[in-house]
Amino acid sequence: MRRPWTTMVAALFLMAGFALAQNAAPAQPSGHSPAEKTANAPPSSQAGPEYVIGPEDVLLISVWKEADLTATLPVRPDGKISLPLLSDVQAAGLTPIQLAESVTEKLKKYIADPRVTVVVTQINSKRIYMVGEVAHTGPMPMLPNMTALQALSSAGLTQFANTKGIYILRMENGKQQKMPVNYRKLVKGEQMEQNYLLQPGDTIVVP
Repeated sequence: MRRPWTTMVAALFLMAGFALAQNAAPAQPSGHSPAEKTANAPPSSQAGPEYVIGPEDVLLISVWKEADLTATLPVRPDGKISLPLLSDVQAAGLTPIQLAESVTEKLKKYIADPRVTVVVTQINSKRIYMVGEVAHTGPMPMLPNMTALQALSSAGLTQFANTKGIYILRMENGKQQKMPVNYRKLVKGEQMEQNYLLQPGDTIVVP
C-alpha cells in the first residue's frame, strides 16, 4: 500500500512545481499595440514630390532629434514661414524637397548635421470652386492631377443635377472659357476628353 501512496505524493509535488514554474516565467514584452503605432505615425503627405508649395498650405517641418525645431505651421500670404532660429524662410514656389534643403543649409550655422523633412499636411493654396446642384458647394482643395470627374465625385451631385449640362469656367489669357462636361458619358467611360485636368481657380457649374 505504501508504493501507490508514495507515487501519488511524488506526482502531486511534480504538478505543483510545474505550476510554480509557469507563474514565475517572465512576461514577454508586448511592444506597442497597432493602435499606438497608428497614433504615433507621422502624418502622411497630401502632395507628391513635385508639388509646388503655395500660400495657406500647411506644412510639417521636422528636424531629427530637435523637438524644439519641429513644428506644423501655415505658409503665410507672403509665401514665408517662421521657424525658430531662422525667423522667416521662403516656402512658396518650392517643392517639399527644395524647402527641406533650404532649411537644412540655414540650420547648419546652429546645428551639426541637421536632418530636415517637410511634409505637406494640407493643400489650401490650390483650390477649385463647386457651384449649383452639388452636395458641397464652395471652394474645394485641388489635389495633384485632379480631374473633373474626381471633383464631381468628391462634391456629390444632388438628385436635381443636370448631368448633361455641367461645364467648367476657366480663365485663360484674360478670357473666360466654358468647357462642357457630360458627366453621364464620363461615368460610362465615354467622351473622356472632357475629363479635364483641373487648374487652380477653375469653377465647376452643375445646373
